[in-house]
Amino acid sequence: MSTPRRAALLTLGCARNEVDSEEIAGRLTDSGWELVDADDGADVILVNTCGFVEQAKKDSIDTLLAASDSAQESGAKVVAVGCLAERYGKELADQLPEADAVLGFDAYPDLAERLGDVLGGHAPAAHVPVDRRTLLPISPVERPAASADVAVPGHAWVPNLARTRLTEGPVANLKLASGCDRRCTFCAIPSFRGSFVSRPADDVVAEAAWLGMEGVRELYLVSENSTSYGKDLPGGTRALVRLLPRLTQVPGIDRVRVSYLQPAEMRPDLIEVIASTPGVAPYFDLSFQHAAPTLLRRMRRFGSRADFLDLCARIRALAPEAGIRSNFIVGFPGETDEEFAELEAFLSEARLDAVGLFGYSDEDGTEALSLPDKVPAEVITERLARLSSLVEELMSQRAEERIGTEVEVLVEVAEDEDFECTGRAAHQAPDVDGECVFERGSGLAVGDLVKAVVVGTEGADLVVSAREQVPRSTLARATAGVSGSGG
Repeated sequence: MSTPRRAALLTLGCARNEVDSEEIAGRLTDSGWELVDADDGADVILVNTCGFVEQAKKDSIDTLLAASDSAQESGAKVVAVGCLAERYGKELADQLPEADAVLGFDAYPDLAERLGDVLGGHAPAAHVPVDRRTLLPISPVERPAASADVAVPGHAWVPNLARTRLTEGPVANLKLASGCDRRCTFCAIPSFRGSFVSRPADDVVAEAAWLGMEGVRELYLVSENSTSYGKDLPGGTRALVRLLPRLTQVPGIDRVRVSYLQPAEMRPDLIEVIASTPGVAPYFDLSFQHAAPTLLRRMRRFGSRADFLDLCARIRALAPEAGIRSNFIVGFPGETDEEFAELEAFLSEARLDAVGLFGYSDEDGTEALSLPDKVPAEVITERLARLSSLVEELMSQRAEERIGTEVEVLVEVAEDEDFECTGRAAHQAPDVDGECVFERGSGLAVGDLVKAVVVGTEGADLVVSAREQVPRSTLARATAGVSGSGG
């Protein structure tokens, strides 16, 4: 019997990219490949790159170069896939000869065959980028049929075939949609991820059921814009309102969390279903980006300090302990002292649980690249430092407000002589927010869901004392079950 070819998969970037890597892994294992670590005799080292901002691009290139150095000793081939490869294609291949191939999203359905060609010394031509928004109809309702002929990473799920889990933890990312129809002046994602395409609700629920059988207790729903989910499906944008309760009925799933919500698209029914549905984390990952209305218009976004404060107030009226987080860009072209002060004031009043700050940088293919009145780099650095200090204090204060409250914590790291037992409460998302640290001697295991009381804080992190374990969900919360029509 012939020895199976071996592939190592390195993933950079966001949770959406992690889903894409698991689809790649599924396609390869279904074609007879074996997944191994990069230093464990891999024939091919696949680097699933990120191409979002300058630092992410640098990290991807550094990873490719490091993989190439490793491959010189082992004889492995190095192949670039993912967003950087899709966005730059042949340009990346020309500037990075260390990569044996640069493949775009359209190569994913036949990836095993393409990698076989690389191993055989017949590497396919480097991907030539196109604006992926041109591959689907402008009208969202016409996209479902057309998308069957367009590669959309993370959508081709078939049980035990087109997805192989690369981690064993109790949390799994689950893709709702891909692409984006918004035209924010700072963002190039739509050009290389394409127009917005929702996954059918029944596919999402079926994959959730498979993940539940794989031991997952929390689903982290990801997309470029979750509030648009369903606009290209029958039933329209209320699809997410209908989908979330269905997902809470999946056996084994105890928590469902939604990421990346657009404030301008937060309808009252969506706020209510996230804030009030048992099994849905009352967690609001809101893409504010700024708070000054004049600057938001230059970003081609909507809202204001008053609008965003009102949204936070409406959320907390329904769920006082809800988690609210957001990201903000500092130093966008033309940002005045007054606009920056408006952002400072909003953050002071909003009492967000978690905040991500990014200094503006020019991005290829964006409208902001040509905007006048660029803010000097030293001013951006000074404003970032000033805002970071403020945010650190505000998040610590918000954490302190939770002392004495009860939280449900999903354990992700078990205690040993080197590590404390840690996990996340409903208001804390993976990787981007704070965590809960259990008192020593809790005796908990990874995957336990525990009711705990907050007894202290460590910055934005909570120190908690375990009270009782929550049994794993084995039955649907409602009689509808996991089947049924989806929007």
